[in-house]
Amino acid sequence: MRLFITLFLIQAFSISAQVTLPRPSPKATVSQTIGITDISITYSRPGVKGREIWGKLVPYNEVWRAGANEATTITFSDSVTVEGTKLPAGTYSLHIIPTTTEWTIILNKDSKPWGPYSYKQENEVVRIKTKPQASDLQERLLFTFDELTDNSCRLVMQWEKIRIAFKIEVEAQSMTLAKARTAISWAPMMQAANYCLENNVNLEEAMRWIDVSIMLTENYWNCRVKAQLLAKAGKTADAVKMMDKAMEYSKGMQSPPFDLARMQELLADWKKKK
Repeated sequence: MRLFITLFLIQAFSISAQVTLPRPSPKATVSQTIGITDISITYSRPGVKGREIWGKLVPYNEVWRAGANEATTITFSDSVTVEGTKLPAGTYSLHIIPTTTEWTIILNKDSKPWGPYSYKQENEVVRIKTKPQASDLQERLLFTFDELTDNSCRLVMQWEKIRIAFKIEVEAQSMTLAKARTAISWAPMMQAANYCLENNVNLEEAMRWIDVSIMLTENYWNCRVKAQLLAKAGKTADAVKMMDKAMEYSKGMQSPPFDLARMQELLADWKKKK
C-alpha cells in the first residue's frame, strides 16, 4: 500500500511539474518587413514595478541581455547593414552595456547565451555607441520599429524613462532583382519585370524577364507588362499590338482583371499617338 501511495505521489508530481505558469516577464516577438527582408526580435518584457532600474537592477558597465529570461534575439531573413556594418542573414543575440553617459549596443553571433556569465566577447559582430534619450515612463520593456522607409528602419528600445535606437538598412532593389533572377515560372518573372517598370529601374533586364515569362506562359498579366515596357521604350506601335493581345486574353478570364480599365485607357491613348 505504501509503495502504491509513493508511486501515485511521484506520478502526480510529474504531471504537475509540466504545468505552464505565467512569467513575471512575459515573452514577446515583434516583426517588421523592410523591402522584402523580414526582421523580428524576440525578448522578455520585465516591468519597472517601482524599482530603480539603471545602475541598480541593471548595473552600469556590465553586459545586459536587453530583457529578462533567455537572450534577446534579432533575426534577419536577408543580409542587412547595421549602423554601417554588413551582416549576413541569421539570428543574433542583442546585448546592451549601459553607463551614466554613453551606452553600447552589441549584436553577437551566439544567439543562446543565458546571461553575462556565459557571454563571449569574441563572438561579437557589431558594437554601436549611442547616447540614451529621455522618454516618458514605459512600464514594461518595449522594442518597436520606427522611421520606416523602403530601405531602412530604426529599432527602438524603451524602458523606464530611457530610449535608445539604432539603424538597420537593406538593399531592397538589389535583393529583389537577385531573387527574381533565380525564378523559373512565369509569375515571378512577370512580377520582377513589373517591379522594374513601376520603379523605372533596370528596364533592359526587365524586358528580358518579361520575354521569358511570356515564353513560359503567355497571358493577360505578362502581355500588359510588356506592352507598358515597349511604350516606355518609345515603341508605341509594338506596345499597341501587345496590349491588344492582353485585351484578348482578358476576355477569356473568369472575372475582369482589376486593372483592365486602366489598361484600356493606356491602349486608347497609345492608338491616338500612332
